[in-house]
Amino acid sequence: SEHEKRCFTRVMQAHIALDETVFPSGTTGYVLDAVVRAPMWKAGLDYRHGTGHGVGAFLNVHEGPHGMSLMRKTTNEVGLQEGMTLSNEPGYYEEGAFGMRHENVLVIKKVATENQFGGVQYLGFEHLTYVPFQANMLVTELMSASEIAWVDNYHKECLTKVGPLLQDDEAAYKWLCDATRPLAPDAAWPGPVDT
Repeated sequence: SEHEKRCFTRVMQAHIALDETVFPSGTTGYVLDAVVRAPMWKAGLDYRHGTGHGVGAFLNVHEGPHGMSLMRKTTNEVGLQEGMTLSNEPGYYEEGAFGMRHENVLVIKKVATENQFGGVQYLGFEHLTYVPFQANMLVTELMSASEIAWVDNYHKECLTKVGPLLQDDEAAYKWLCDATRPLAPDAAWPGPVDT
C-alpha cells in the first residue's frame, strides 16, 4: 500500500542518517540512536527495538560491550571506537498489519574532517554487508537528492562488489543487476560487471 511504502521510505531515511553520520571518537551508541530515529520522528513514526548492536568476534549475534539503543541505557556506557562493528537496523511495525527493517553491518572507521576540535579523532562507517534495498518500495518524492544519491551509490557498490561473485549464476546475477538500478534517472550505473 502507499502507507507501507511511505513507512518503508522513512525507515530508509533513518538507515541513511546513521550511515552518513560523522561523530567524535567516544560518542556512545545511545546518543547516535536519536540521530537515526529523527527522520522517523518527523513523520510520527518510531520502533520499539534498538537501532544496532555489536557483531560478535565470539559468535554472539548481539555482542557488546557497545550497542545503539535508547531503550538500553547500558549503550551509553561504552564509547564507539575505530574497528568496532555495529549493525544499522531501524524498522517500523504495525501490529497485525506489516513490519519492515533495513539492516546492514558496519565497521567504524576514521574519517578525515576539515577540523579536529580538541584534537579528537572523528569517526564514520564503512559497509561490511552488501544487499540491495527494495527500490520499488521507496517514495522518492519524500527523499532528498542526497538520500537518493546515497541509495544509488550503495546499490552501485553492491553490484560492483557482489556482481563478480554471481556471474556464474545467470539468474542471481540478473536479479542483482535489476535490483541495483539507480533511482535517479541521470545516475551513472555500471550495468553488468565484466570479469
